[in-house]
Amino acid sequence: MFTGIIEDLGKITKLSHKGTNIDFTIESSISKELKIDQSIAHNGVCLTVIHKDAESHTVTAIKETLDRSNIGDLQEGSRVNLERAMTANARLDGHMVQGHVDTTAKCVSIKEENGSWLFTFSFDNEHSNLLVDKGSVCINGVSLTVVNPTHEHFSVAIIPYTYEHTTFSTLKENDPVNIEFDIIGKYIAKHAAAYIS
Repeated sequence: MFTGIIEDLGKITKLSHKGTNIDFTIESSISKELKIDQSIAHNGVCLTVIHKDAESHTVTAIKETLDRSNIGDLQEGSRVNLERAMTANARLDGHMVQGHVDTTAKCVSIKEENGSWLFTFSFDNEHSNLLVDKGSVCINGVSLTVVNPTHEHFSVAIIPYTYEHTTFSTLKENDPVNIEFDIIGKYIAKHAAAYIS
C-alpha cells in the first residue's frame, strides 16, 4: 500500500530484456536503503526489488505490467517517480494507493497558471464513472485531486513543489501516464453495477 507522495526521482541506468519481461536498474538516493523482495512504486507501479547495490536497485516488469502501464516506454536516462510502501504507523498524506495501474491516459494539454500548472488528460470513457470532481486519482504514482472530469477528460492542478520533485516537470503533450483510480470508487462502482444491471 502506498500514499502517492513521491520520495525520490530515480534514473533508469540499464534495461535488460528477458523473454517478455524487462529488468530495470534504477539509480536513486533511496536505493541503498532498500531490501531484496521489498515492494517499491515506480511511476505508480508496484514492483519487487530483485537486486541492489549502494547506488541502484533492479526490478522486473512482466508482460501484464508492460501492457497496462507506461513502464515499457521508459528508456535509459528516463526519470521515474519512486515511493516505498507506507508503514502501519505513517500518516496517510495522499490517499490509499495500491500500486496496481488500471490504465494509461494521454496528456493533451499543459497550461501554466501564474505559479501552478494545469495538466489535462484524455482517457477511455469506460472509466469515467470512477472520477469525481475533487476526488483522488494517482498519476504516475502521484496522489492528486481531480478537476473538472468529463466522460473523456480530466485535469489536475500541480503546485511548484510537486512539479519540481516529480516527473511532471518533464511531461509533454501526448505523453502516456499511468492511472490508478481511487480504490474506494472502484469498490462502489462494482457493487452498484450489480444493482443497475
